[in-house]
Amino acid sequence: MMSDIQKKHAGEAAALRVEPGMVVGLGTGSTAAWFVRALAARGLADLRCVPTSEATAELARDLGLPLTTLEDTPRLDLTVDGADEVGPGLALIKGGGAALLREKLVWEASARCIVIADSAKVVPVLGAFPLPIEVVAFGHKTTANRIADVLTDHDIAMPARVRSAERGLVRTDGGNLIYDAKCGAIHDPARLADDLKLITGVVEHGLFLDLADEAIIGGDDGVQTLFP
Repeated sequence: MMSDIQKKHAGEAAALRVEPGMVVGLGTGSTAAWFVRALAARGLADLRCVPTSEATAELARDLGLPLTTLEDTPRLDLTVDGADEVGPGLALIKGGGAALLREKLVWEASARCIVIADSAKVVPVLGAFPLPIEVVAFGHKTTANRIADVLTDHDIAMPARVRSAERGLVRTDGGNLIYDAKCGAIHDPARLADDLKLITGVVEHGLFLDLADEAIIGGDDGVQTLFP
C-alpha cells in the first residue's frame, strides 16, 4: 500500500539520525515499527533502547536491539515515534495504539523527539482523528461524564466512547481504559489539554503539544522535514 511505502521512507530516514552510543526511545505503531526495523538493520554499537509498549519491546527483542527502562536510564538522547495527526506547530494527536501514557513519559524524558508519519497524517487542524483519553478503569463511566462536560465546554458535542474490540474493552499495558473523543476540530488544543488533565480519573490524553522537535513525513519518492 502507498501509505506503507511512505511510512517505510519516514522510518528509514529517522533511523539515520541515530548515532552509536545513544539512548533511544522506540515508539509504538505501524510507522514506528518501520523505524525499529531500520534501526536494527544499521547494527550500531552501544545502543540502549527504551520501548513505549510491550508490543514494541517484543519487536525490538526479536530484532536484537538492547533494551533498557526509564528507571535505569531516565534521560534519553532521542525518541522517534509516529502520530495519528500532525497539526500546525507540530502539535500532535497520538494514542491510536493505546500506548499514549508510556509514549508521553518517554517523550518527556528525551532531549530530542522526532515524529514520523505518512503524508496523510499532516492536517491543518487537529481533531478529525478521535482524541484518545486514557482513564483508570475504576469508576470510568463517571469519569466519562466529566470528560463529556469538558468537551461540551469546547463546543464538542459528541461524548467520548470507550474503546472496545472483539475481546472486550481495550486495556493499555498499564491496565487502564481508552476513551475516544470525536472532536471534529480542536480549536484550542492547549486549553483542552489542560482541562482534560484536571479531571480526576483521567491518566493522560493524546494531545502531544510542544514536544516534537522535528517531523519526518514520508512521501512516495522520499521524505520532507517539518519543524515547529
